[in-house]
Amino acid sequence: MSVTTIYVCTNCRAVDDPSDIRAGARLLAALENSLIDSPLTVRLEGVECLSVCKRPCTVAFSAPGKWTYVYGDFTAETAPETILAGAALYSVAEDGLIPWKQRPDALKKGVIARLPPSVSSPLIPEQVP
Repeated sequence: MSVTTIYVCTNCRAVDDPSDIRAGARLLAALENSLIDSPLTVRLEGVECLSVCKRPCTVAFSAPGKWTYVYGDFTAETAPETILAGAALYSVAEDGLIPWKQRPDALKKGVIARLPPSVSSPLIPEQVP
């Protein structure tokens, strides 16, 4: 089984956020803390931007050979449990497709995009007559 990567947009900024540290960076730190005692094996990766600025905080689940999901509308301080629950479901889904009824509500409401698995086949140059 491949390792699930959770990408976290560290540039996400919550509206009227009083903190000097952006909400996305706080979410990444909260997820790191939540994983300390967790049996879940995932890779966390902070990324500069996922280009979903109107729906902060934003994360994506990805793994080789699986669909990639992008989710938004998370709160830095309260979302780690939901995100990790979703990542656990994603990790055991063979193709990355989490059955709708099993998804936490925040993943049902917060889905932004679903991207197909990358196909790793060599490019065939066009033949010129």
